Amino acid sequence: MTETTPWLSEPEQHAWRSFVRMQEKLVGRLGREVQAESGLSTADYGVLVHLTEAPEGRQRVLELAKAVEWEKSRMSHHINRMAKRGLVVREDCPTDARVSFVVVTPSGREALATAAPRHVEAVRRLFVGPLSPTELAMLAQICDRILEGLEQDCG
Repeated sequence: MTETTPWLSEPEQHAWRSFVRMQEKLVGRLGREVQAESGLSTADYGVLVHLTEAPEGRQRVLELAKAVEWEKSRMSHHINRMAKRGLVVREDCPTDARVSFVVVTPSGREALATAAPRHVEAVRRLFVGPLSPTELAMLAQICDRILEGLEQDCG
């Protein structure tokens, strides 16, 4: 913090800390519930969702890392663990030796299909349920605005 940067006001600090705590609790609870039933961690689930939404279930390692906001080394280690469990495979790019792809396997698709209903149920119960339709729309609008700012900031 520089000398010219003001501290957060009480309302700003309350909003920030409430958001952070809510996000930590929500992600933690969702992760525990899904993992207990499916064996997939929150990280596994996120990677599999991105891959199954990609054309042909494949994505460049660096693009996948960027999509989930991870460093390349973290993505590489996680992909290795997922590959050992048969959820994904790595493929080299035939035209560029510096590039590799991550591809979801049939087992990975099956694991995601098994975990998804529990995930949706938990999201509905823990996140959607407590909000009115108006509040949910407002939250989506707020999140979109912050995401737009983050995309422009690129820091």
